[in-house]
Amino acid sequence: MSPMVDGCLLLFKFKCGPGYWRSSDFRVLLMEIGENLGQSDVSSLIFLTRDYTGRSKVAKDKSFLDLVIELEKLNLIASDQLNLLEKCLKNIHRIDLKTKIQKYTQSSQEASSNMNTLQTSLPKLSIKEHLYNSRLQNGRSKEPRFVEHHGIQRKPVKTSIQESGAFLPPHIYEESYRMQSKPLGICLIIDCIGNDAGYLQETFTSLGYHVQPFLFPTSHDITEIVRRFACKTQHQDYDSFICVLVSRGGSQSMMGVDQVYSGFSLECVKNMFTGDTCPSLRGKPKLFFIQNYESLGSQLEDSSLEVDGPSIKNVDSKPLPPRRCTTHPEADIFWSLCTADVSHLEKSSSASSVYLQKLSQQLKQGRKRPLVDLHVELMDKIYAWNSSSTQKYSLSLQHTLRKKLILSHS
Repeated sequence: MSPMVDGCLLLFKFKCGPGYWRSSDFRVLLMEIGENLGQSDVSSLIFLTRDYTGRSKVAKDKSFLDLVIELEKLNLIASDQLNLLEKCLKNIHRIDLKTKIQKYTQSSQEASSNMNTLQTSLPKLSIKEHLYNSRLQNGRSKEPRFVEHHGIQRKPVKTSIQESGAFLPPHIYEESYRMQSKPLGICLIIDCIGNDAGYLQETFTSLGYHVQPFLFPTSHDITEIVRRFACKTQHQDYDSFICVLVSRGGSQSMMGVDQVYSGFSLECVKNMFTGDTCPSLRGKPKLFFIQNYESLGSQLEDSSLEVDGPSIKNVDSKPLPPRRCTTHPEADIFWSLCTADVSHLEKSSSASSVYLQKLSQQLKQGRKRPLVDLHVELMDKIYAWNSSSTQKYSLSLQHTLRKKLILSHS
C-alpha cells in the first residue's frame, strides 16, 4: 500500500474509530509516524506494548493504526498523552519519530498559550471562529518546521539525540551550518586495521574534504597525530572537521597496532577538538566516525592519552587572537561509535567494516540531506544487518549539533 493511500486510510479511521481526535495536528502527527514505520518497526512496537494491550489483543500482522486505536481505547494515548509512544519509539531506535512527538508537544503547548491570549483579547469568538484561529496559529502543512534541540550523550553513547523534521510554529526556521569553504575541512583517518582507509578516502574526498590517512600507527604515533591535528590553525579557514578512527580496543578506548598499551580514551580524542582546546574549530561541526573491534570481557583501561586541554598551544604559527564567544566548548560535536567483536577480524582479516561501508554509501548518495537523518537511516540498516547475520554491530550516536548539517557545498 502506498504512503498516500495508507495516510488517507489512517485519517479516515481516526475520524470514524473510537475516541475521535479533535486535534487535526495530532492526527497528522500520527499519520506521519505511521507512514514512516516499516512492518518490523510496527511489530517491535506491538511487542513493547503487549503488557498493556494483552498478548492477544493486537495480532502481529496489524498496522500501526490498529495499535494506536487499541491504546486509545485503554486511555494510554491521546493528544496530550504521548509518553508511552515516545518511549517505545526510542526503544526501537526511531529517534527521528520520537523527536517529532517532542516537537509536537512543544508546539501544542505554545499553541495553547497563544490560544489563551487570543481568548482574552477576543472573548466573544464563536466556536467556529475559535477553531479557525487555532488552525491559523498552529497551522500544519507538509513542509517540516524546525527548531534546535540539545542532544547530549551517556556512555556508550546511546541515541539520545536531536533530530530534524520536527514540527514547530512556522516563524521558527532551522539554521544550517556554513559549509562553503574549499576544502570543507580536514578529514583525519587513523586506520589501525587497514581494510577501510581506501574507500573512505575516496568518499570524503568526493564530499570536498582534504583527506589525510594514517595506516597502522602505533599507540604513540596516534597520540602525536591527534595532538598535531588539534593544533592546526588551518582549521580557521575551513568550515568543519572530520576524524575517522578504526582500531581494536574497548568500548571507549582504542589501541595502535603495537597494542603495548591497555588503550587510550576515545573521550580524550574528542576533548582535543572542543572549542576551548581547539579555538579554530569553535562553532564549527566536528564529526567523529569510530569503528572499534572489542574483545568480549576486555578490561581495557583508558590510560595512555592524557589531555591537558587548555595548555595545548600551536607551535606552527601565531596563536589565534582571543575573541568573545558564548558557544559551549562541547557544542557542535557529532559522535558516531560502532563496536563489533574482534572475532570479525579473526574470521576474515581483510573484511571491511559493514558500518563504515554503509556509512560511505549513505554519505555519497545523500550528500544533500541532513547528516542526522542519514545516520538514523544508517542505524536502521545496521539493525537489518544484525537481524540476518551472526556478525553483530552495535551502533550508537551522540551529538551536540546546534544547526542542520549537510556535508556538501551550498
